[in-house]
Amino acid sequence: MNEPTGRLPTTRPSGAHLTEVVLILWLVVLWGALWQDYGIGNLVFGLVLAVLVVRVFKLPPVRSSGRFNALRALEFLAKFLWWVFLGSVQVLWLAVRPGPQPSNAVVSVRLRSTDDLIMTAVGQVVSLIPGSLVVEVDRRSATIYFHAIDVATDEDVRRFRDRVFAVERLVVEVMGSREHLAEVRGRTGGRTRVRRFENTGPERAVQRPEAAAPSSGPGAGSEEERQ
Repeated sequence: MNEPTGRLPTTRPSGAHLTEVVLILWLVVLWGALWQDYGIGNLVFGLVLAVLVVRVFKLPPVRSSGRFNALRALEFLAKFLWWVFLGSVQVLWLAVRPGPQPSNAVVSVRLRSTDDLIMTAVGQVVSLIPGSLVVEVDRRSATIYFHAIDVATDEDVRRFRDRVFAVERLVVEVMGSREHLAEVRGRTGGRTRVRRFENTGPERAVQRPEAAAPSSGPGAGSEEERQ
């Protein structure tokens, strides 16, 4: 009887070759767009680079649940468009209103789901909403750091955090597995770290004094932690 050797299996998951072909073709198209040249020579050179990138720098497998809920997708689309509208109005008002510049913050939100695909989707969706942008991701703890505009109070932080969790819930309901749904419904999310910045000019930002705590994540300075 064969004894275990401790090595990982070398068999590749089904569909891996098709995934690589699609990725290579996409990289070739991206290469042509980058150089604005879709000539044969440039595309062949891009193909060689794409094959090298895909074969040498292998990405970890991202497994999809294969589930898609059309009704939840419509709900997600409606809410996303509403959030984009509200964010656009907010940014426009902050740009034209008289008075002091708004206070901004870097807010870390620990997601309830630990799936890479869900985390990526949540970060992309929140970044598409005007007034918020991903600045760093900690994959190990499923924590995303966002730069959020006009965040000055604890209530502002809570609203932003709730929106991120709402996006996460909708993404999971659209394409997540049963395990992902259980994660989202069974957890309340991790603690939130906040760094607030008060703008004092068009090119300068001064950090507002807060209760001192050990620094973690992007930037340096004082930090607040909340449940």
